[in-house]
Amino acid sequence: MGSVHLIRHGQASWGAADYDQLSELGQRQSTALGISWEASDWSPTTAVAGSMKRHAQTAISVIDACGQGEGYDVDAGWDEFDHIAIARAHDPASMDADPKAFQAMLNVALDGWIAGGEGAGESYQQFVERVMKAFDRAVLEAGSGRSVAVFTSGGPIALVASHLMTGGATLFQRVNDVVINASVTTVIVGQSGPRLLTFNEHGHLPRDMVTFR
Repeated sequence: MGSVHLIRHGQASWGAADYDQLSELGQRQSTALGISWEASDWSPTTAVAGSMKRHAQTAISVIDACGQGEGYDVDAGWDEFDHIAIARAHDPASMDADPKAFQAMLNVALDGWIAGGEGAGESYQQFVERVMKAFDRAVLEAGSGRSVAVFTSGGPIALVASHLMTGGATLFQRVNDVVINASVTTVIVGQSGPRLLTFNEHGHLPRDMVTFR
């Protein structure tokens, strides 16, 4: 039996000129995950990250803190949907809101995007197809006794979790709202195919380091 471990990136830089950078807290969250792997004498057989900077920075921090592993491959199929473009298409001033208000606005904007509305160069259906293809590649890599660490974002994790639980994307938005930074969602891969084992594990994070955005 193999396993796929979906890791959400550490906290990004909300309100900064470049959101796609880990904040100082995001770096510490990622390091905490790596330290927990080291403490349990565990490391993945192979690692892959989306092509965004926050994915790479999380992967590097975790792998360095773990003290094991030989880097990671890049698979842009694990990239997040363009949540900023989607939110701005709904409300051009959305980025001026605080994170909680932004999330509420984003959920409304996502309703329109999922229904086929404008908001980003990539349609919702295109997002679903590329993420599930990336997941299929990870599952193939997770052969008997092998473990694959995937450094990605909340959207792809929520989509995969929804598909494993319901066979479709019906829970995507509800799950997407609660994915914690630097959390781990584990999928086991056996003869019956991939199955969700755990969702949103974050016991490696002290309470004051738990964030959703």
